[in-house]
Amino acid sequence: MANVLAELVSQLNSGALRVIDLTQPLSAQTPLLPLPPQWPNTPQFRLWEISRYDDRGPAWYWNGFETGEHTGTHFDAPIHWVSGKDLPENSVDKINPRKFVGPACVVDVSADVQRDPNFLLTVERVKQWERQHGRIPAGAWFLLRTLWSERTDPEQYINLQKDGPHTPGFVKECSEFLAKERDVLGVGVETVGTDAGQAATFDPPFPNHYIMHGSGKFGLAGLCNLDQLPPVGAVVIAAPLKIVNGSGSPLRAIALTP
Repeated sequence: MANVLAELVSQLNSGALRVIDLTQPLSAQTPLLPLPPQWPNTPQFRLWEISRYDDRGPAWYWNGFETGEHTGTHFDAPIHWVSGKDLPENSVDKINPRKFVGPACVVDVSADVQRDPNFLLTVERVKQWERQHGRIPAGAWFLLRTLWSERTDPEQYINLQKDGPHTPGFVKECSEFLAKERDVLGVGVETVGTDAGQAATFDPPFPNHYIMHGSGKFGLAGLCNLDQLPPVGAVVIAAPLKIVNGSGSPLRAIALTP
């Protein structure tokens, strides 16, 4: 086993393996998911200076910050949704850290999303991907490559219209297939949340959240650089902060890839 780890380090040092940052910058400009007015929204990210090599602290610089658990590139734990509230090990502090690491299966639907921002991934499209790349292994991160993260204008990123946001996602049956028949760790997306923008109108509302978290699975939202990953062969490490009873957390998601 030590040889395996030594080889990993050697491959990283030689550049044979690359570390890809899948995380968007976190700042006051980070877009937030807009909820209907009857529900409170997550607080915008806020950073304030405590000291910077001055009379408040002559040799050190540090900041305080405030934000919501589901801001920017973030992790959704099962307790985030009502369907997962009674599951064991459902908050970020209780999840076995082994489950933060898994192979990546990347499905490229960027051309579909360019034609239709409301594109929804189906079971048949996943099976089509499997016919080309092999069966999705249990314990994999299933990542939806849409190039949505290239929308650097917050208004275009949220794509809010009179009837709500318009962003891609999954049909209910696809989430059920991935969670129950393929036993993925969870799904990852480039959009502000793991459900489609119009998912409040679906049955059930926000079906990916309901099904994934009710099955003890996770979500990764706000990812980027998925275009730098192959369809198979990369490994994703997505570890949230260990917030006691936390429903999620901003995180620094990375991938190791040839």
